[in-house]
Amino acid sequence: MKPQPSEVTTHDAELDPRNAALRIYVNGGIVPRDEAKISVYDSGFMLGDGVWEGLRLYNGRWAFLEEHLDRLFEAAKAIDLDIGMTRDQVVQALDATAAANGMTGDVHARLMITRGIKDKPFQDPRLSTSGATVVIIMEFSKAVLGGAIRLHTVPIYRGLPVTQDPKLNSHSKLNCILAGIHAQKAGADEALMLDPQGFVNTTNSCNFFIVRKGAVWTSTGDYCMNGITRQKVIDVCRAAGIPVFERNYSLLEAYGADEAFITGTFGAQTPVADIDGRRIGDGAAGPMLHRIRGLYKELVAANTGG
Repeated sequence: MKPQPSEVTTHDAELDPRNAALRIYVNGGIVPRDEAKISVYDSGFMLGDGVWEGLRLYNGRWAFLEEHLDRLFEAAKAIDLDIGMTRDQVVQALDATAAANGMTGDVHARLMITRGIKDKPFQDPRLSTSGATVVIIMEFSKAVLGGAIRLHTVPIYRGLPVTQDPKLNSHSKLNCILAGIHAQKAGADEALMLDPQGFVNTTNSCNFFIVRKGAVWTSTGDYCMNGITRQKVIDVCRAAGIPVFERNYSLLEAYGADEAFITGTFGAQTPVADIDGRRIGDGAAGPMLHRIRGLYKELVAANTGG
């Protein structure tokens, strides 16, 4: 019998009718969502040529804003993309979009910057002569907690920097999308991806952690997006005296974990119920994850004045 995927996803959010009337930032203007449009010649639409950030709004403040801006501008520099805005101007755009939507908390923002409109529908970046396209989508988005996800290990790995650096938060996500499709076809919720050496690495959309004998493990970070939530989990563990290791480890060690969870800006920390049909712990959030969630919540509150 073909496995049936669960209804749990890493981006489950409560339905909010206010999202039907959102206002979207597009190149300096803030317009109703039905009027938010870009050209079919845009390099992001045509080639996936751009970078992005996901941010959360708490108490009217963007959590870990400086870290997100650091990553955004570093990524833009890496692909030789002139954003055309200063850091302060990016923050002003974020704040203006939140204000236009009456948003103060439980909000997720996706800030997207592409190389802009191309003169001709070809790859050469010199054909993008209009300047960057900047779009900010914000939604009222309260994460649904309680469910645990199922992972399936896929043959698609997050790979070498000489192909496409997995640390780069680019619009080009097809390898991760294909990994997710592979996992869903197998009846799982998300893909567990290995690194080029065969060690456990990351999922197709989030960072991955396990807990073994009171210690927290995650990958070395060499072949995955070094997520900001990932780093904050490492930070709160170290501050609380919880042993935490960035290391190589195998599927054998993941299958035998006491707990497993994933991290991301949207959902913070989500428990993993099983990996490749192997039940992890009780199949729900364990004591270590509950402790880490509490520590992370305190950190967010301290960062946003909550």
